[in-house]
Amino acid sequence: MSGYGTARRLLRPARQRTYERIFDTVYAGLVTNVLLAVACLPLLAALAIVRDPLASWPFFALLSLPCGPALAGAFGCFDALGSGSTGMARAFWSSYRRAAPRALAVWAAGAAAVGVLAVDAVAVAGTAWGPALVPFFCTAAALVMSLTFALLTLAADPGTRLRSLLRPCLFLVARRWYLSAATLVVLALALLVVLAKPALGVLLLAAPLLYAAWATTRYVLTPILEPPSGEGRQRAASAARPADPVAPISGGGR
Repeated sequence: MSGYGTARRLLRPARQRTYERIFDTVYAGLVTNVLLAVACLPLLAALAIVRDPLASWPFFALLSLPCGPALAGAFGCFDALGSGSTGMARAFWSSYRRAAPRALAVWAAGAAAVGVLAVDAVAVAGTAWGPALVPFFCTAAALVMSLTFALLTLAADPGTRLRSLLRPCLFLVARRWYLSAATLVVLALALLVVLAKPALGVLLLAAPLLYAAWATTRYVLTPILEPPSGEGRQRAASAARPADPVAPISGGGR
């Protein structure tokens, strides 16, 4: 009888609320994908036309500039979904407009830094001592990409001061390098899918992969995203001196 009761509980239809949550999640993912495609339309069109994007990477690096604000808009959708809202279009464009200047600057700085590191790595690879420096350039590029994605995640939050959070972000990204590496793997998978099938990659897989990377990065940045509460607030306030690399955001900064 116990086995029969267990089977009945397992086969019992799910509650209506469960189906609604599944539908809302799928709907949010599809709408986010469409809005990402619209925001990055010039880049997607160029990727669909050019056969070898890597051969013309400076041109595509310039075309990728709208991706910074577009990612901030997608992060606004993810945050709205977590709070129970289903107005994805409004959340996307609201976050897009609010974070566009900062996200554009962060993306441009990150793309320029990665481009310089890539050129330097190629330049020294053919020298006698080049192979010893290539791992350094690869590690530095990975750190820059992780830091850029972390700053874009913070740029989607209203009221954050990115300049004052640059050092804490760098510290946390380097300290939790294993989570940053997992985020880069997910982003690399998303990039490979988009390069192979630009339209299908963005319209089908962009949202789930970006959500995984965004959620992991939010966890990495927890010490500066969520200030302490209760008895730990006073200790954290006294410990959050200017030299403290992971001082939490105060209530006035959010």
